[in-house]
Amino acid sequence: MPNAWKIARKSNAQLPLVIVIALAVVLVLLGKAQSGLFDQARVKVTDWLAPGLELVRAPVQGFDRWMGSIGEIFTVYEENLRLKEENARLRQWRNVAIVMQNRVGRYQNLLHAVPDPKLNAVLARVIGRASRPFLQTLILDAGTAHNANPGEAVVDARGMIGRVYLAGKRTSWVILLTDPNSRIPVTVAASVGDGGAVQAIMSGDNSPLPMLDLVSHTATLHAGDQVVSSGDGGLLPYGLPIGTVVPGNDGGWRVSLLADAASTQDVEILNYSEPPEPLPAEAELPAEAAGIHPGTVPPPPSAQKKVPAAGKPAAAAPAPPHAEASPPASAAQRAMASAARADGTE
Repeated sequence: MPNAWKIARKSNAQLPLVIVIALAVVLVLLGKAQSGLFDQARVKVTDWLAPGLELVRAPVQGFDRWMGSIGEIFTVYEENLRLKEENARLRQWRNVAIVMQNRVGRYQNLLHAVPDPKLNAVLARVIGRASRPFLQTLILDAGTAHNANPGEAVVDARGMIGRVYLAGKRTSWVILLTDPNSRIPVTVAASVGDGGAVQAIMSGDNSPLPMLDLVSHTATLHAGDQVVSSGDGGLLPYGLPIGTVVPGNDGGWRVSLLADAASTQDVEILNYSEPPEPLPAEAELPAEAAGIHPGTVPPPPSAQKKVPAAGKPAAAAPAPPHAEASPPASAAQRAMASAARADGTE
């Protein structure tokens, strides 16, 4: 009897557990099935209500935009007034710039100034970035077919990015200013009291701040001084904005670049070419500048007219064949010839 009671108690304890597990599985299956049914019903309802929702949504969105624009009406009005004032000031500065440009042109004509080099910009877009053959390289969609040549400067709206080192027919590869293989001559616009502009070499070291190697070790720089291209060597134009001077951790000076090559998309390739030197005018030749004007060479004394005897006409002596091809004589030569003729008549 005790053994039979134990078996009965054990079977009674296990039976509810099996039922609970079965009920749980059934509930899970029913929940999944019901969720699928609810999802299908929801999709059908939204499909049926979609045209009505589109019709209701348009006026509701228009009303929301109108209500939101009420608060911006006064802001737009003030912004319009500010833009009108700024436009008027820009027109004034435009007139001043035109007057100054005309004045500079007159001064250059008076001083016979050498004309500025011609710059032709080729607009290009960055189509790729690579780490070979340099650490970081930009690939542009402009090549020799678009007048993009090696050595030309590449700039964006903020400043200079690098130089073209390899140009194909339709693509170009750019070496950045931060690359260790990049070295360009620059000019630092230092303070006037420190001696004016300072010449330096800017070289990259694969850091965001290229190094400055000053040509003159006695020059003084300050943080915030502007750095532009110097144009030395004739490869880059003068005055391209590059960055500002910042102190380096190593005690030297570095350049904080204006352009960000990592985010730039549209660039310009500057085709830099020196204008041909015009030939000097005749008034600028050395003989004219010295006050010596070209004249006719007199015939030699042997070809001078002889004094005829009384009552006999004198026969003219034939001129030597080289007299016509003689170069023009100077004023001194003409004076000497006149004196010789005067002595012969006496």
